Amino acid sequence: MNDNEPAPAGDQPGIDLRTERVRIETERHRIEGVLTLARDGYRSRVSDVLNASERDFLTLTDVTLQPLDGGPTEQHAFMAIARAHIVYVVAPGAAGPG
Repeated sequence: MNDNEPAPAGDQPGIDLRTERVRIETERHRIEGVLTLARDGYRSRVSDVLNASERDFLTLTDVTLQPLDGGPTEQHAFMAIARAHIVYVVAPGAAGPG
């Protein structure tokens, strides 16, 4: 990174972050990993990140990638997923209606 590039969001002082485990499904894969979000306000919800038109990719860490056709499961430290390929996203630990 040179002096003209902005620091990544996690490196900027004063930005309070949190993580949320999400499950993403594409037409071919089920992907589970950790998404980093702002703690409050702007970009604090998964839907904010999904609807950010200036971003073409979601970035996840601690990723499990499982092919829907039953192939072998893979583990990855980092993955960028093109928003255009996402069919749905859920937070697996979130409680449903009730």
